[in-house]
Amino acid sequence: MKGLQTLFRTNDSYAPLIARLALGLAMFPHGAQKTLGWFGGYGFSGTMNFFTGQLHIPALFAFLAITAEFAGSIGLVTGFLSRVSAFGIAVTMLVAALMVHASNGFFMNWAGNQKGEGFEYHLLALGLALIVILAGGGKWSVDSLLDGASTEKSNVNTSKETSGHLVGAALVAKGES
Repeated sequence: MKGLQTLFRTNDSYAPLIARLALGLAMFPHGAQKTLGWFGGYGFSGTMNFFTGQLHIPALFAFLAITAEFAGSIGLVTGFLSRVSAFGIAVTMLVAALMVHASNGFFMNWAGNQKGEGFEYHLLALGLALIVILAGGGKWSVDSLLDGASTEKSNVNTSKETSGHLVGAALVAKGES
């Protein structure tokens, strides 16, 4: 149970909210291309064939990459299992940058005069993912609601302990210990 609480733990800050939404909204179309064939993508079977056939990625890792981009983006937008979602996307972006995009240099191919895309997009995605991994989902996340439920229980225990310490301190100060 403690492990789950760690996954849901977050704060009420806007910074992880902004990072979570930016990463989730930017990744959703990529995940939808790979999973559903939306936005000009090849869909699940086409992407699996490309990953396993052309890139020689083992089927399990290809499946995890597709899942990370699609389900992970939805998890980030809703703020549910934000750290897990961000981790999956971070690993996918790191592998894509190293295996495919690093050989094309840093910059994206805006002018169309490179043989492929560089890794600057992946670096930005990694930075946003690290914010979410470290800080959690932030404000307005499902994680914060789940963290709040577990924090309320611990706050009750803490307030009882604090009351006991205050009573003990008052008795010591009064000389009745």
